[in-house]
Amino acid sequence: MSRRFWLRDTQMARLESFFPKSHGKPRVDDRRVLSGILFINRNGLRWRGAPKDYGPAKSLDNRWKRWSDKGLFARMMDGLASEVAVPKTVMIDATGLRVKTGDPAAREAV
Repeated sequence: MSRRFWLRDTQMARLESFFPKSHGKPRVDDRRVLSGILFINRNGLRWRGAPKDYGPAKSLDNRWKRWSDKGLFARMMDGLASEVAVPKTVMIDATGLRVKTGDPAAREAV
């Protein structure tokens, strides 16, 4: 394998139960597709910027859309979060965000 981002066996084992069952023609490898989707999202790329290791960009885009519509990613997050023994709150501090002084939106906000 290349030096790209790939989900490990232990990570995939935890996620297997969330994937929809295959009907008819076998699907492309879920690990490859999910790793590609995560790579795209982590790096802020467009689908067509996906490395060839993850398969065709159209396959990644189609699977992202289909899984999102079915709520797969939300179920994954809820399921993984429920495994944590102590509930945690995640907060984002936006005080360090910079705004251009000449930005009209910045003037309206003041």
